[in-house]
Amino acid sequence: MGMNVGSTSSSGDPEVMVDINTTPLIDVMLVLLIMLIITIPIQTHAVKLNMPVNTPPQQTTPPEVVTIEVDFDGTILWNGQALAGKPDLEAHLRSAAASAVQPEIHLRPNKLVKYKYVAMVMAAAQRIGLTKIGIIGNEQFIN
Repeated sequence: MGMNVGSTSSSGDPEVMVDINTTPLIDVMLVLLIMLIITIPIQTHAVKLNMPVNTPPQQTTPPEVVTIEVDFDGTILWNGQALAGKPDLEAHLRSAAASAVQPEIHLRPNKLVKYKYVAMVMAAAQRIGLTKIGIIGNEQFIN
């Protein structure tokens, strides 16, 4: 690549330089290339999961289901029967946790109940050691 030093023409005026300065273009290209090299390994990372290999054994008997309903005013119902309060709920949860096969807990909150009552039931079940807890009746929250 040649360089035009700025020779003068026969009339004494300097010639117009028509060469383009490619140094900034090369700098931008190198920066983009470095950014590409740095970001490509980040995009190819995969999350490794330990998935079960075999199919789980079939259950011979269906699990016991306990339905806990939380009414709009915070009243707790255990399979349709009203409980006296939090100590009564915890006693029922302890008896369920002590059984050989833990029952499934289906929690059905009312649409108008405050969340603190639902959270109290879930926290008590978790604290006591129940692991099969599910919230049912979510279709009532869809507007």
